[in-house]
Amino acid sequence: MPEFVATLLAAAAFCLALIALNALTRLLIQSHLAPPDLGESGFLQIGTALVAARVAYRRAPQRRPG
Repeated sequence: MPEFVATLLAAAAFCLALIALNALTRLLIQSHLAPPDLGESGFLQIGTALVAARVAYRRAPQRRPG
């Protein structure tokens, strides 16, 4: 069960991070603070969301022997 919870938390962290980063990217593009070539769901956003998912997976509850 802890492995399922860790996977679920990692998936939720990935989705939420990607949504937040895409919103931030769109806001920066619309306010002309970012280059127009920076697109939503680009390498930067997906890489950062993967890092957030990895951190969430590592911090999830672990099974204790005994």
